[in-house]
Amino acid sequence: MTSLPVPTRRAIWRLLPLALALTVLAACTSNGNKLSRLAPDSLYERASKSLRSGDYLEAIRVYEALTARYPFTDQARQSRLDIIYAYYKNREKESAIDAAETFIRENPAHPRVDYAWYIKGLVDFERTPNKVERLANINLDGRPPSTARKSFLALKVVVDQYPKSAYAADARRRMIYLRNRLADFEMQVARYYLQRSAWVAAAQRAQVSIEQYDGAPATREALQILIECYEKLGYTELAANTQKVYAENFPAGSTDGTGGNSRWWKIWQKKNG
Repeated sequence: MTSLPVPTRRAIWRLLPLALALTVLAACTSNGNKLSRLAPDSLYERASKSLRSGDYLEAIRVYEALTARYPFTDQARQSRLDIIYAYYKNREKESAIDAAETFIRENPAHPRVDYAWYIKGLVDFERTPNKVERLANINLDGRPPSTARKSFLALKVVVDQYPKSAYAADARRRMIYLRNRLADFEMQVARYYLQRSAWVAAAQRAQVSIEQYDGAPATREALQILIECYEKLGYTELAANTQKVYAENFPAGSTDGTGGNSRWWKIWQKKNG
């Protein structure tokens, strides 16, 4: 067999990437043509099958094709809900949030709109410490909970507006964790100001923790900081009143404000950590 001249072989190698790209494009076009010929029921079944099998990228592709081709069908409406989960599982956080917000805006009375709110809150849910962080004993209180507030508000909608929802119990557990996480962060900042004798700023942070995160274990420390700040500022009457509140909520011998169960706020973390 006669070998090809060197320039010809080089030309072939240069053309290989183009040939591969054309092959992939042809395959995609072929798949796209196949999807365009399917009815809404068939498209939805195909997407749902991919979702159940964990092929989230394929599920997203088919759901998007269905909603684009048959936007006003019942299957398309259901697809707009299912794709939220597909985006979430595929780690497309922004797409999941956008899809959830769009569904909520366009289907406020949908019987499963609670699910959209739940996934929206779940996407923004502040992660618990992973195994490496726990082994290293890393304290996350000082880490700004940038998405915790958004998650808390979304989950609160599920708990308040849809108390019978299948997701309400889990949403509430996550809210408790987030509430305490946010309160702990306020205490971290309050301590920072306290160490620098910034009494007004420390008192403000403690007050925010008490008012916005009522019931959090950090409430005890927040009251202690308020008492100290009021005393340093010369607000004797406020200090005395706060001391009374503290004594009523944390009687002598009490180690916390949770009826003796100092770990109650870590229900979700213990179950899923």
